[in-house]
Amino acid sequence: METEVVHKRKWITREYFMDMLSATNLVPGPNATEMAIHIGYLRAGWPGLLAGGAAFILPAALISGALAWAYVTYGSLPQAGALFYGINPTIIAIILAATYRLGKSAIKDWKLALLAALCLAASLLGADQAVILVGAGLAGALLYARPQAPRAAMLAFAPGLPITLPFAALAADDRLVGLGLFFLKVGALIFGSGMVLFAFIQQDVVNRLGWLTQRQLVDAIAVGQMTPGPVLSSATFIGYLVSGWSGAVVATVAVFLPSFFITALLGKYLPKMRNWSLGQAFLKGVNAAVVALILAVAIGLARTSVPDV
Repeated sequence: METEVVHKRKWITREYFMDMLSATNLVPGPNATEMAIHIGYLRAGWPGLLAGGAAFILPAALISGALAWAYVTYGSLPQAGALFYGINPTIIAIILAATYRLGKSAIKDWKLALLAALCLAASLLGADQAVILVGAGLAGALLYARPQAPRAAMLAFAPGLPITLPFAALAADDRLVGLGLFFLKVGALIFGSGMVLFAFIQQDVVNRLGWLTQRQLVDAIAVGQMTPGPVLSSATFIGYLVSGWSGAVVATVAVFLPSFFITALLGKYLPKMRNWSLGQAFLKGVNAAVVALILAVAIGLARTSVPDV
């Protein structure tokens, strides 16, 4: 994006680009998608906002949908089984490498290391992922910002809370509605790496609702890594496995919809958030939790992905 938008097309300055990139780290949602949406808004207003986001998301979603159809149609063939037999252990390695890279940048002192360890223990014991992220963010605000930080930090997370609450009370029998509410929650609460998506899926979709098996989750992660575009396009694959093409469309729209709302609400104020000290403190705690949640995914999936020597 920097090469095309800053250097080749000269739509925005590099300083503005870096301010915008830093700001997308402070709000929920996938950073690259929010960058595409905001650049579209700068170029062509509200139509540009929709066009920029849709154009960025659509190719990956279509590829994931096609792979989901092929997976369901041909997944039982021996050749397909052999393909995923080789890919799945590699996915565990990729997750562990991502954990290491994120950990080096996110965990910079003993307080964050302790917070990450507590989040990992909470995740392995079955605590709700959203609660872990909110709690870690508030802890970061307490540790690294002024005393009034917790109240303001809670406001920073407020857009995701109304989406989280109805899903918690949702009956599991309406899968399409359940998919929509679940992926709205994910899109509104994801910080840092898109791999946090799989921590939410493992706890809610696999363990609690039983819509996917552990093996299907591993394969969904593999598809997310194999396809170009945002990792969240795995939502298309997962939605198809759960409820066919209608599930794929609902999951895709729901997981990216909060990014459009967040970017539209913040608009031109987004780059000015770069120096928001409270947001930076909140983000320190959230990033420690992100590292822990991704590591918990790797631990939970290792037995399925690595069945033999």
